[in-house]
Amino acid sequence: MEPMEHSHHHVTASKDRLPIVQKIVYSIGALVNQMQAAAITAMVLVLNLGLGMDPSKVGIIGAVPRLIDAFSDPIIGYSSDNTRTKYGRRKPYMFWGAVISGLLFIMLFQLYKENGENFNFWYFLIIQCLFVVTFAFFAIPFIALGFEMTPDYHERTRLQGAANTLGQIAWMISPWLFTFMYSNKDLVHGVRILAIIFGAFIIVGGLLPVFINKEHFTNLPKPQKKKPLAVMKDFLSGCKIAFKNRPFIQLCVITFLIFNGFMLASSFTAYVIFFYVFGGDYGQGGQLLGWNGTFAAVSSFLVIFPLITWLATKLGKRKALMITIPLSMLGYALKWWGYSPQHPYLLLIAAPFIAFSLGSIFTIVTSMLADVCDLDELENGSRREGIFGAIYWWMIKLGQAAASLLSGFLLNWTGFKESLHGNQTTQTLLSMRLFDIGIPIVASLIALYFIWNFDISEAKAYDIRRQLEERRGKA
Repeated sequence: MEPMEHSHHHVTASKDRLPIVQKIVYSIGALVNQMQAAAITAMVLVLNLGLGMDPSKVGIIGAVPRLIDAFSDPIIGYSSDNTRTKYGRRKPYMFWGAVISGLLFIMLFQLYKENGENFNFWYFLIIQCLFVVTFAFFAIPFIALGFEMTPDYHERTRLQGAANTLGQIAWMISPWLFTFMYSNKDLVHGVRILAIIFGAFIIVGGLLPVFINKEHFTNLPKPQKKKPLAVMKDFLSGCKIAFKNRPFIQLCVITFLIFNGFMLASSFTAYVIFFYVFGGDYGQGGQLLGWNGTFAAVSSFLVIFPLITWLATKLGKRKALMITIPLSMLGYALKWWGYSPQHPYLLLIAAPFIAFSLGSIFTIVTSMLADVCDLDELENGSRREGIFGAIYWWMIKLGQAAASLLSGFLLNWTGFKESLHGNQTTQTLLSMRLFDIGIPIVASLIALYFIWNFDISEAKAYDIRRQLEERRGKA
């Protein structure tokens, strides 16, 4: 183990730097990826607050599709790694994934009150299961494409920083979606309109990387034709290798804890704002929810590329995380005082600190994943960006499933009743605040242990690259 980074700092060679157009287009694809997640997170409130669906059913709706991802994502990643076409390994999957998932997103929210709770439950559940699988055909190869676009340790961080920065637009817009849906006093009608807008964006924005971004490993040898049983054996072998890769598992655990701690807490944020801060006033609550999300997204713009990317390139990726994650924990703690019925907009004070959490994960950790893929090639002789990316995001989605399922039951456990509206009990409001603030702090504390013990330093990453290039040159 080599937990401390070496002091020597490498400078990115000009041949390893990506043109600005490549970074911008890849970032648009990242925005598509973030937007669908942010939009669903905001729009799914319509199931409970617009259609009156039981929170436990909403939790099931969030959990089941993520469990399906457990099977589909690694298979898509493996298929992408082993596909050879004149269009590349990734792009055929990305093309059809963007088109079909965009159409399914439009269908997903075509909901009507008169159809009844059971019909809407099964309709939404089935369409969402189809959506997450087809969107994975875009997202998994797209993520793998980002891992291979540059071989440089620092340029990878800059690429992920640019992508994550533009991706914050999704989280800037999403807090205002509730206000848009509520603007005509009919949440269900509003969500149907939004679904058409975002479905079209998934299609258009998803196709841009297909036509403009370049794949790095286009001349890999074509895999030998295998019988189905041999293919399955090879697939399982690749998954086994990934799960035996210690640095990879560390990154999965770090992201699982920090991201899903955030997601589980976020499921309570709207309820705390609506019912604790504003006593059931959706109009004022929607305004604060919108401003809080916008301020958080703007804060992310200001910290990801200028600060987080700079810290990671100057101090090393591990050291940067050891600074940014405690800052986000401070932000969560500040929410205790920020949730003030007398001064509701004090909540905005916490946003710049919390921005360091997801900003760090999806800038630094995703850059670390590219370094892990190099280590895997050195140790095992194959490029497996697809399967590593798929398993990594599957771990995130597994956490999302757990968070979604748990949040619904925890919300019921607090005693929340939609029928009480602004008359929730004192104990209910306290429990929701404790879950919202305490869960991400505890999860981040555990994640810091795994961050401290991550051992691919800058020097080690460049040494791995040197060995790989020597091997490829001889080959």
